[in-house]
Amino acid sequence: QVQLVESGGGLVQAGASLRLSCAASLSNYAMGWFRQAPGKEREFVAAISWSGDTTYYADSVRGRFTISRDNAKNTGYLQMSGLKPEDTAVYYCAARPGTARDYITLYEYLYRYWGQGTQVTVSS
Repeated sequence: QVQLVESGGGLVQAGASLRLSCAASLSNYAMGWFRQAPGKEREFVAAISWSGDTTYYADSVRGRFTISRDNAKNTGYLQMSGLKPEDTAVYYCAARPGTARDYITLYEYLYRYWGQGTQVTVSS
């Protein structure tokens, strides 16, 4: 009965910032963020290891987005800056439990649990 709940999505103008949160009912997990735009397949955005010491970003968001986590709160974050209309999508957080502390992956099929998604819309 693992639960992941995203929050923080909304409608913003291009250039704005937004922080997404992912509250999880589990601990000791690698976390990833993915997004899916209308008519497109879900794509990788960012990932962070259980320890928080290892991160990785898709080329399209590197330098604009920052992934982080607060393990004391079992919560992950995606800080989004310099938002562009092409960032418009439903954003999902995902967890892979039981990994080594510095483990990280960008492969969607390796994540076991997923949140319900939160809509991010960026207007021009």
